[in-house]
Amino acid sequence: MICNFVVHDKCLKTVVSPCSSIAPTLVKVPVAHCWSEPIHFRRRYCNVCRKKLDDTWALKCEVCEYYVHVDCEDFVVPNCTDNATFVPEKTLPQVIQLHHWREGNLPTNSKCLVDKKTCWTGECLAGLRCEWCGYTVHASCVNRVPTTCTFGLLQPIMLPPTAVSIPRTEVPMEAIIGVQNRRKETLSRESRSISEEFPSTDTKLREVVEEPATRERSRDRDERDEEVVKVFDGNSSLRRRMFRLVTVSRSATVSEFLMAAMRAFHLPPLEDAKTYLTDAYSVEETELTDPLPVAKLTRRDGKRPAVFLRYREQGNDEGCIRVYPSRLGASVTHEQACLPVTSQTTVSNVITMALSKFGLNEAQADDYHLVEVMLDKGVSERVMECVERPWELLKAVARDSVRQMEMTRFYLQLSKDPHGPSIALFVGNLPPNLSQRQYEKILLEFLGGLKYSCIGPIYYEYGSMVITYEDSDLAVRAFYTLRESTHDDKNLLVMLLPNVQHNMIPEGVQPLLVFVNVKSGGCQGLELIHSFRKLLNPYQVFDLDNGGPLPGLYVFRQVKKYKILVCGGDGTIGWVLQCLDNVGQDSECQHPACAIVPLGTGNDLARVLRWGPGYNGGEDPINLLKDVIDAEDIRLDRWTVVFHIDEKVEDKQNQPNSTAGSTSEDNTQIFVMNNYFGIGIEAELCLDFHNAREENPNKFNSRLHNKGVYVKMGLRKMVSRKLCKDLHKEIRLEVDGKHVELPPLEGVIILNILSWGSGANPWGPEKDDQFNKPNHWDGHLEVVGVTGIVHLGQIQSGLRSAIRIAQGGHIRIKLNSELPVQVDGEPWNQAPGEVVVLKSALKATMLKKSKIKRRNTEPSLHGSNGDKEPSES
Repeated sequence: MICNFVVHDKCLKTVVSPCSSIAPTLVKVPVAHCWSEPIHFRRRYCNVCRKKLDDTWALKCEVCEYYVHVDCEDFVVPNCTDNATFVPEKTLPQVIQLHHWREGNLPTNSKCLVDKKTCWTGECLAGLRCEWCGYTVHASCVNRVPTTCTFGLLQPIMLPPTAVSIPRTEVPMEAIIGVQNRRKETLSRESRSISEEFPSTDTKLREVVEEPATRERSRDRDERDEEVVKVFDGNSSLRRRMFRLVTVSRSATVSEFLMAAMRAFHLPPLEDAKTYLTDAYSVEETELTDPLPVAKLTRRDGKRPAVFLRYREQGNDEGCIRVYPSRLGASVTHEQACLPVTSQTTVSNVITMALSKFGLNEAQADDYHLVEVMLDKGVSERVMECVERPWELLKAVARDSVRQMEMTRFYLQLSKDPHGPSIALFVGNLPPNLSQRQYEKILLEFLGGLKYSCIGPIYYEYGSMVITYEDSDLAVRAFYTLRESTHDDKNLLVMLLPNVQHNMIPEGVQPLLVFVNVKSGGCQGLELIHSFRKLLNPYQVFDLDNGGPLPGLYVFRQVKKYKILVCGGDGTIGWVLQCLDNVGQDSECQHPACAIVPLGTGNDLARVLRWGPGYNGGEDPINLLKDVIDAEDIRLDRWTVVFHIDEKVEDKQNQPNSTAGSTSEDNTQIFVMNNYFGIGIEAELCLDFHNAREENPNKFNSRLHNKGVYVKMGLRKMVSRKLCKDLHKEIRLEVDGKHVELPPLEGVIILNILSWGSGANPWGPEKDDQFNKPNHWDGHLEVVGVTGIVHLGQIQSGLRSAIRIAQGGHIRIKLNSELPVQVDGEPWNQAPGEVVVLKSALKATMLKKSKIKRRNTEPSLHGSNGDKEPSES
């Protein structure tokens, strides 16, 4: 009658799904969901009312597979995955990870782990799936699955929640993991029950449109002798004009009316008649005691009658409260305690009783807090004062909302935060390359008296830094103050960072640090980050739109061995590698291996490492993660490109302002090259494309469109003035100290990898000549030439190869005139001078996708193979 659960009589004994009226009370550790903006979902069911979501506004959790109608949001169960459960008193052998089961909305063709039969259906909310390991089972089979979860196939790259801690603050999880929440609150409020006392224009319009249907329903109710009544569950709902409608028979008794009102607020029946109904529109709000109360309700101006659902306070001076242990270590003997209290019982008394109940008799009461936790509309916490009286508090809450009282519980926790005293805030979007004193002066202007305890590291090149607080209240105030601040018309970027306890990561596990460029590949980056947050621990998945790679690298700085997955184009990969260069000396793992999900246009490095020409959304994200686990480490040579302008033109030329390069006092600019370096026609085409994208960035969000623009620009070059004609006369080339004569050319390309221009190989297939077989770890570069735009097109279409010129490890080029150049796709016009390309001291370890075909990974209940791929016979 409350949650619309439907079951055969013969199946009733196998039901394990709790009703939504009692489900919140079964949650031991409440964790609020991170809601998306309201959208329409197809083939999904609401986890509260169990009805289809089709054609109605609905929300989904960004972290777990919880779906809900906007209308049902008030009754969600706050049981999102707990992704940060570090307890200082627990050692690694004491840690037990349990399954986190979520009902319904299973992936298509899911099979039960126990009986291997299909356990998904598109007809209703059925079947269970563990949010951690991904195992699926029938609800009737769940008791036959081992209680311990080993994270399934993703265990080798999973950041265990027991290794993560976040500070006790009011900052929501969305702000910590960087969820971009664009919810329109007006929509969620508008779609709930609307007050008749304050009708909006939209409401009047809807009434006009629905008038015939409304009259028809009213006539039907009159024939059935029924009445629609508004129910407020306390003073707060009356103030907010938020109510629930119930349809009751005019001959209903008081108890039947009360049960209908309780069901409307998803409340279980309370014992000893502690709830009752009053007439909301009567002068003195009298209790309903008439045997047939519906007919006696006060009507006001022809509007629907209304009642209050109240909690009885008179003569109710004692009862029981539920107290739960909050991460008190492995020595706790009970999962919860029901403690008898009276109106005179204080918080200090409750703490003493709870310590005894939990088997912590030697503990000092002064070392603990009692925390009031409300589960209504999310999770809110408050540390209580020692002199407060919990039973009186509950009665006061009930006056405002009976449902809130039922959703209120108490937790016993250590006064000392398990996260520790240090709270780190990442601050970005400040001007780059200032001094530490200048950065401190800027922060002081914003923070005033909210002084941090220390500053650093400072990432001068990026205008960002980490500031640390020892006081959580100061940290929260600083967080919100800086988030509302601007400098040079730019909003500051502020993130509260979690801690990763490296000693709690099991042996053999290399957590995967995921970076996603959500602006790459159209909407694919956004879809991937949603998927990875659900498949992995969301604290190991970072949105590059929020501070770039630096926050994630800082969080993982003490992890001794981990991997990186970069979701983006070649430019994004270069960005991550460059940040690794900057932070590597301060990190335990200086050269983590990097895998790629190609979301850019060219994706040349991804092609060489077998990650494909571009992710199109067709492959299941979990298969991408499996490929990362199976991938092999491989070295990538990196090169330093030094540009020095001739003295006579130094004062007349402007050098490019790029985060990929640095400029010294003598106007020498230095870049790090991973893929290739070009001079001439190819760089000119790249520059034209770059300028067009800078003018209209919104038009360049499709891989196919970008390639089409390249083709059009190439065709224009065929008939336009040739800037790079006779390039061989404008440059002088030396390779390993030897002068190299150039044939007539319009472009020169220096290759570190054998993929260029979206998969073309300018070096060409192997043949007998004086050159060695090239690769990207041999310490040599390949120099090739292009005769013109037609030749360039032939190379990209695979009809011809470029002209092989040289191989070597040290290249010097003299530029006699201004020429277009590009390093890893970043183009500009370079003034006359000298270019030197030499082997960089910086290293990069990449992950190359394995050629081995993916094997059967169906899980099993028996043996350790249930969580790993079976070995080949």
